[in-house]
Amino acid sequence: MKNYLRSSPHFFRPVKIAFVIGVAVLLLLAWLFPAPLQEAADYGRVPNPARSAWFLLWMQELVSYSSRLIYLIAALAVIFAGLPWLPGLAAAERACWLPADQKRVNRVTLTVFVGIIALTLIAMFFRGPNWALVVPF
Repeated sequence: MKNYLRSSPHFFRPVKIAFVIGVAVLLLLAWLFPAPLQEAADYGRVPNPARSAWFLLWMQELVSYSSRLIYLIAALAVIFAGLPWLPGLAAAERACWLPADQKRVNRVTLTVFVGIIALTLIAMFFRGPNWALVVPF
């Protein structure tokens, strides 16, 4: 235990300072740049296409292909929530990005991430009226 450094004053103090500074910067930015809200919803004039929030667009795009793909989204949520407890994953002795003994998990995670980004971009820029595929230029 001689080679270890106590985390209480050495680790938590910078974390607290960074948290306070981060919250202060976010509050300042929120005060300087108000959210660009649209007008109130009018059920008589629904925009075409009606899009979800940007972080849900990939799900809307995926479900537009088949309504059964909602089960894929639910399965991904369960798999990623249970990822730390999957059998065959060794407990890490030290933290590192993309450890070599977990290549399969790393590949699956990166593939899902790239797929989510691709689906979000398609839904954001390549969908036109009635959710038809269009070229943005």
